[in-house]
Amino acid sequence: MGLSAEHLRRAIDALAAIEPAFAAAIARVGYPAPRINPRGHATLLRTIIGQQVSTQSAQAVWNKLEGIIGDLSDPNTITHASDDQLRAAGLSRQKLSYARSLADHVTSGALDLDHLPEDDDAAIAALVAIKGIGRWSAEIYLLFAEGRADIWPAGDLAVQIEIGRILGHETRPSEKLTRDLAEPWRPHRGAAAIFTWHHYGSAMKVI
Repeated sequence: MGLSAEHLRRAIDALAAIEPAFAAAIARVGYPAPRINPRGHATLLRTIIGQQVSTQSAQAVWNKLEGIIGDLSDPNTITHASDDQLRAAGLSRQKLSYARSLADHVTSGALDLDHLPEDDDAAIAALVAIKGIGRWSAEIYLLFAEGRADIWPAGDLAVQIEIGRILGHETRPSEKLTRDLAEPWRPHRGAAAIFTWHHYGSAMKVI
């Protein structure tokens, strides 16, 4: 499971000790709530269904798909479904192929979601072997579903924007710079990412 509220608070306090700008940011917006998703096939399938559509649209497709073919936590449900059934639920041809790729990886044993590699980079590599799962999706899964404490999604736009704001940069740092800036924050970069999203959301509310 993802990082607990207690873990987040400890890790963010450690970040504040390393980088004073985090302490000032905590004073502005407080601590973030945990972001926790269940481990397994269903969470990755939700990621695929949610690509490039609104949260409401993704949930509508999920509900319809579940109604048509049944338990989506079991990859065999996708394997045994027909293309017509998957399309009837609202899956595009591309997302249909992604859903089948995920199900095939899990049912064949090529991907064991209960025992991903302990090394974060190796775990990311195992996940991006699935069609439709890129590095960002893999990182988010490892952070929210597995609670890996040092995952750092430096390619995330909101992370880049808020790291720039928190550290006082005049422009949004690039992915490479965002990655470089976070090196001193190991092994707390996962908490740093969750805090940046919290900071971003707080800034949007002010606006």
